[in-house]
Amino acid sequence: MICAVVLAAGLSRRMGVQKLLLPFGGSTLVTHIVDRVLESAVEEVYVVVGRHREGIAAALGDRPVSLVTNPQADSEMLQSVRCGLRALPGDCEAVLVALGDQPGISSSLIDRMASAFRASGPGIVVPSHDGRRGHPLLFAARFRDEVLTSHDDTGLRGLLQAHPEDVCELAVSAPEVLLDVDGPDDYRAALAMLRPDAER
Repeated sequence: MICAVVLAAGLSRRMGVQKLLLPFGGSTLVTHIVDRVLESAVEEVYVVVGRHREGIAAALGDRPVSLVTNPQADSEMLQSVRCGLRALPGDCEAVLVALGDQPGISSSLIDRMASAFRASGPGIVVPSHDGRRGHPLLFAARFRDEVLTSHDDTGLRGLLQAHPEDVCELAVSAPEVLLDVDGPDDYRAALAMLRPDAER
């Protein structure tokens, strides 16, 4: 079983408002992203939230996801990843870590990553565009304890650096795997690239 951890606990300081609740694709940024994950081969979805738990919970409505609270609102992203990992069931074979502010994510990309993981068993699958690695990241559950206890200074990048022989880079033509929404300019750019099929 592949489980997803969607990171939605950030404080959105550079945006000035909670960016995940901004309008996007007929819903909000976070619901747009969670819907893409739910449409994919992922079987269980865990959304890590922080101070804006109530607003994000309301935006997600009755979608079949589990909310996990990161009590350290000012922590680095790795802390949210760890909160999600601790909530996963024991029969989870792989973990997809997705950014809650990456609107270019698609269910077809996640499915390609899952297929690559199951076909070649690389252990870690990361999409890349023009030689640059992006997000989301998919890794085998056997790395869970390592992420929980190591790489404090480097985050998930440290996992890739520690196991280069286990990394499968999945080349993609779209640059969206490198883009997330940090500030107003990023949000306007994301709205501009919103495809009609993203309205689903």
